[in-house]
Amino acid sequence: MEINTENIKSQMRKGYLEYCILLILDKKPAYVSDIIQILKEAKLIVVEGTLYPLLTRLKNSGFLEYKWQESTQGPPRKYYEITTKGKELLNELKIAWNEIKNVVEVVKEIN
Repeated sequence: MEINTENIKSQMRKGYLEYCILLILDKKPAYVSDIIQILKEAKLIVVEGTLYPLLTRLKNSGFLEYKWQESTQGPPRKYYEITTKGKELLNELKIAWNEIKNVVEVVKEIN
């Protein structure tokens, strides 16, 4: 049986994408294109079609909210920001990320 590494990488990416979005929005509110640009700079390529459903899910769960702001370059823009509940989730994800990172580092060192 052959293992599909692209599928594994895709599953891993889905696992940490929400965490990265919350980390970005913990610093300051951001417009979707700003979030995409930051992720792109980090070498995590995400398209709007992937990001919008994720942002909507986080918003509907109470982890994010948005505000409309006027734009000098066209229509008003929707800026997402993290809520108190989102900050609590972010703290839990930071703990989980450190646990995962530590497990992987220990396993890499064994042998």
